[in-house]
Amino acid sequence: MKDKIKSTLERFSKAIVQPLMYLSVAGTILILGILLTNTSISSKITFLQAAPFQLIGKLIYDSLMFLINNLSIIFCVGIAGALAKRDKGHAALIALMAYFIFLNANHITLEFFNKIAEPGMLGLYGTGQASVMGIQVLDMGVFGGIILGCLTGGIFNKFGGKQFKGYFSMFSGVRFPFLLMILVSLGMGFIVAFVWPVVQTGIAALANLINRSGNIGLYLYGVLNKLLVPTGLHHLIYAPFQFTDVGGTLVLGEQVIAGAYPIRVAEMNMPDVMFSDSTYYNSYSFNNLFPYMGICFAFITTAYKKNKEKTKAMLVPLMVAAVLSCITEPIDFIFVFAAPILFLVHSLISGASLVLLKVLHIPASTSGGIVNILISNLVLGIEKTNWPMLFVVGAAVAVVYYFLFVFMIQKLDLKTPGREEEGKEAAVLASSEKTKAPVQKSTETKEAEGKGTDAVTIIRGLGGKANIETVDNCFTRLRVTVKDENLIQEDVINQVKNSGIKRKGKDIQIIFGMQVAAVRGEVEDALEKM
Repeated sequence: MKDKIKSTLERFSKAIVQPLMYLSVAGTILILGILLTNTSISSKITFLQAAPFQLIGKLIYDSLMFLINNLSIIFCVGIAGALAKRDKGHAALIALMAYFIFLNANHITLEFFNKIAEPGMLGLYGTGQASVMGIQVLDMGVFGGIILGCLTGGIFNKFGGKQFKGYFSMFSGVRFPFLLMILVSLGMGFIVAFVWPVVQTGIAALANLINRSGNIGLYLYGVLNKLLVPTGLHHLIYAPFQFTDVGGTLVLGEQVIAGAYPIRVAEMNMPDVMFSDSTYYNSYSFNNLFPYMGICFAFITTAYKKNKEKTKAMLVPLMVAAVLSCITEPIDFIFVFAAPILFLVHSLISGASLVLLKVLHIPASTSGGIVNILISNLVLGIEKTNWPMLFVVGAAVAVVYYFLFVFMIQKLDLKTPGREEEGKEAAVLASSEKTKAPVQKSTETKEAEGKGTDAVTIIRGLGGKANIETVDNCFTRLRVTVKDENLIQEDVINQVKNSGIKRKGKDIQIIFGMQVAAVRGEVEDALEKM
């Protein structure tokens, strides 16, 4: 049971990372969109104000932000495809259709029971509901997509080969999991309409408690603002503080201004008035900038040597995008599931950072990315914002994150980017391969090696087609689950060039290096022809 649970968690961890690996490419292009659409930059470089540059910038920025703002559907489709043992394209398509059914079922349920939220001054922001693909539903963050993706993958694997006779034959094969997912999606859309608001109500009650707790409350505010990001419930923490009297009030003559954000805007136009304490509820975005420099460099430092360049290529664009725009979700989701203890520590430090800003009297602007932060604070002046200390504290926080994360990753052997276990073991086995005694190979095998592998030989060494349950791969390994590990013949597998075989019960891992994806494809093709 322990091995089964561990294997399931490993598959989930690898599945959830796969959709995110595309975001490093998106992050690279997003940087250009940020630079072209940032008014602070275009006001200094005037030719960027020309219509063609503005159009290109808007096309890039809005299109790629659409991806980031819809991570839920990307997770749903990506996880289902990654978890499917065969016919991955069908599994991904079923997940996509299931997601749309879920959205509509949730909207119809909310509408039927008069639970649809009315947009306020800021639209649906802070209401606990959101518009997803043009459909108003409960705001579940990425959780809805993750749950549906996992359900689709599991149901597809279990029932994807089901066959029926006669009239019901139309439900055979991949159509049967789709039939089941229709029912699951309808049920989930209905149930969460009643379950999720209970969770949201609890969060709203906590916000009121925070408001009455001074620096302790500010600390909890900072912790929850970061900790709840994966659930999407962080909106219910900061929205009341930003835009209602929970975040404070300011009386100007006969006008009463409520909420930390409107109060800050009003106080910005009052040169002789210092910012009130409510402004520190606006400072949560401090934790969307400086910490991520330390976090990304810690991941790069602790990546295994052979994976460093790959890790840099993935993280540097995302870090630059975070610095320029404070968009951090792509980095958050890279490690929140792979190393949740790091995300917990990140959340705890985030709360301490807000209290530190208040104790040191640093009410400087922290939103909008590094360029906006510099310009907005320069305009307001040092006396009003104490902005130089913001960068001193920010640099110190980045250093603390770096050393703390490096220590924890190495001490706990956490599987952060670039630290997949095959990274270290493959290197060891590859070097030891040089000392292996040469294996006598048939003429057929030698000819097959000219193409890089002999799929039939691998299958024979794994006990034949009937003994193979699943075929998958990670960064360097062919991962196979077999029915009977006693049928494995390592001497036969070793007739095909590899860097080592690792066995964990029925889980067999053959290290092929970077060409493993091609090996897996050849094995799957050979299995289909048998």
